Amino acid sequence: MQRRKFLQNISLVSAAAVLPDLASAEPGKKKKHFTIAFISDIHIKALDVAEAGMKRALQNINQLTQQPDFIINGGDCVMDALAADKEKTKTQWDLFNKIMGAENKLPVKNCIGNHDIWGWQLKEDVKSDPLYGKAWWLQQTGYARTYYSFTHNNWHFIVLDSVQENNGGYIALLDNEQFSWLENELNSNTEKNISIISHIPIISFCSAMFAKDMMPNGDWKLSRALLHTDAKKIKDLFKKHPNIKSCLSGHIHLQDEVNYLGIKYYCNGAISGNWWGGPFQDFAPAYALFDFYNDGSVERKMIEY
Repeated sequence: MQRRKFLQNISLVSAAAVLPDLASAEPGKKKKHFTIAFISDIHIKALDVAEAGMKRALQNINQLTQQPDFIINGGDCVMDALAADKEKTKTQWDLFNKIMGAENKLPVKNCIGNHDIWGWQLKEDVKSDPLYGKAWWLQQTGYARTYYSFTHNNWHFIVLDSVQENNGGYIALLDNEQFSWLENELNSNTEKNISIISHIPIISFCSAMFAKDMMPNGDWKLSRALLHTDAKKIKDLFKKHPNIKSCLSGHIHLQDEVNYLGIKYYCNGAISGNWWGGPFQDFAPAYALFDFYNDGSVERKMIEY
């Protein structure tokens, strides 16, 4: 009898040891597809701390034990091209490309940022120059236009251009042509999980935390350059497409995670922190690692490199 009980106990222990493997083999179980790194707001310039910081961030990503499948660069590669002359803008881009070429071996997908656009705030008239506006960014990245899409492991990524010219400045929205293109992209990819990339957040709380003070009457101070002014229009479009799972952005140099109507909106801080002056408000220089799963879920980990 004792021998029989012993054998029964051994059988139960063996079965218990097998159960986790059986569970992991269950169809429909959540399984990680891939990981990406999201970098944004590098704001490179000819400054020792900026050059060292960009190098360190890329080295950190490239030395990860589990390598990301690719990097998404969320924009603002250079400190500023909006109000910089041609020589200074070229110096910044040359430095960005030099460091990226030396320190990064991973594929990169780029999103245009406001500071990547040349000449909108220059006092001299450079509108006739072939590199004016977004043309310089297109030359640097090799893209045909400033918004595009790609598919990776049954996830469809839609990269938007948030930044439109506005009386010598800029405003966060999609022009009519781009919005129509976005509608077509969503209608054509109903069987894939979708992630949206934009430099400026579409929906975010930390956009309201950017300014140090409030309006004189106590209202929040929220600039049209800090959050998509067409957020409600985009939200209404997104409601028609439940396969949209996440939206990733930069621009604010702060971090948040907003779950709104079933979509997770992530604002992912800045590689440069406080424009290479340490942390911005309470957020140190950082990049994000995103895990994408087969069930459409997304998980983020912020890395203070």
